Amino acid sequence: MNKSILKLAIPNIISNITIPLLSMVDMILMGHLESASYIGAIALGGTIFSVLYSFFSFLRAGTTGFTAQALGSGDKTETIYSLYRSVCIGIPIIIFILSMQIPIAKLSSLLLDGSEEVKQLAISYFYIRIWAAPANIMLYCLNGWFVGMQNTKIPMFIAILINVMNIVFSIFFVLILNKNVTGVALGTVIAQYSGLTLAIVMLIKNYKSYFIKINKNILFDFSKIKRFFKVNTDLMIRSFLLIISIAFFTNQSAKLGDNILAVNMILLQSFYIFSYFTDGFAYAGEALVGKYVGSKDRNNLVKAIRLLLLWGFSISVPFTILYAIFPSTFVRIISDNPNILLEVKPYYIYMIVIPIITFAAFIWDGIYIGATASKAIRNTMIISTIFVFLPAWYLLTPKFGNHGLWIAFLCFMIARGVSMSVMAKNNIIQPIKNQ
Repeated sequence: MNKSILKLAIPNIISNITIPLLSMVDMILMGHLESASYIGAIALGGTIFSVLYSFFSFLRAGTTGFTAQALGSGDKTETIYSLYRSVCIGIPIIIFILSMQIPIAKLSSLLLDGSEEVKQLAISYFYIRIWAAPANIMLYCLNGWFVGMQNTKIPMFIAILINVMNIVFSIFFVLILNKNVTGVALGTVIAQYSGLTLAIVMLIKNYKSYFIKINKNILFDFSKIKRFFKVNTDLMIRSFLLIISIAFFTNQSAKLGDNILAVNMILLQSFYIFSYFTDGFAYAGEALVGKYVGSKDRNNLVKAIRLLLLWGFSISVPFTILYAIFPSTFVRIISDNPNILLEVKPYYIYMIVIPIITFAAFIWDGIYIGATASKAIRNTMIISTIFVFLPAWYLLTPKFGNHGLWIAFLCFMIARGVSMSVMAKNNIIQPIKNQ
């Protein structure tokens, strides 16, 4: 079982490492310019896309769960139709995003806080990066399908290509052509289409035998469509609340000034770096749990869950130690701005405790998605956001300021891990036992 987990997790970890590396390069490029506004603009601009794509990231998660379960049950036809249905839903989503870009930009400008300079830069970033949306949405469908097919190597190659291309072009546009935030956005657009091209090539090369003539009766089977939308609607709500919570954190940081916004975004990079390592095992959970649910193999399901959580804990300990020993080194890599370096010191503690506090939530996410236990994962997110994060923020920030904001965020992550642990027996394990 450990070999199966590592076979799926390691390619995901390798590909995920390139994601925070890209974010760090963007931060470094902006952090060494003359104003902290550039870091804030990248943060707010990225927040717009995080919120926007949170509505549609269910395409990846849902496709993984359905594909893995079809594979586990030995239904070859349904494995490819999982991809077909996902793409059919992705196309109108792309049309919607591109046609609504002006209203989205205007609404974002109204809702986001920050200095006028930061907001203007963020909107400039948005209007360029929005043209990566078609590639981004299609990659949700394709990467979700690859993982469901127990193949994490292809998504690894795609992610590496995307992020290397993004870094190269961002450096070129920013340092050579002096395009600041617009250069970073252009790099993202070019990289996303490069990744989509590779994904299509790999799909044709490795899974040509799965392609069959589309039967409209199968494609639009009412019971399959109904379940697809039910599961994906729940996952959409879950993803939306997660991203909204992070966006809310970012927005509240902006209200505390450009320097605090920059400080919090730098510290969040430590959170993202750890999360991408842990997500490697979460993605392994999606694939394995989906397969065992599909084959109704309760013994291996329970074993996989136990070992996945153990791997998550094992990853969190060295990260906590590393952040405790070298907090200032990590910050200095991203920015040498003296004001930021001075302001960040009282908040090192949050970077240190993030790994131990958050690993369970990431691992359980993958387990629930693989089992398509969408209602339960939706409910745990509602509990954690509405009944923990927001009340904690409301009670703590008036007195403790940015410390209160961080404590509320960590309480949110704890609540996610605890609530999913409590609900796992009835929503993931017990249904298999009863079949």
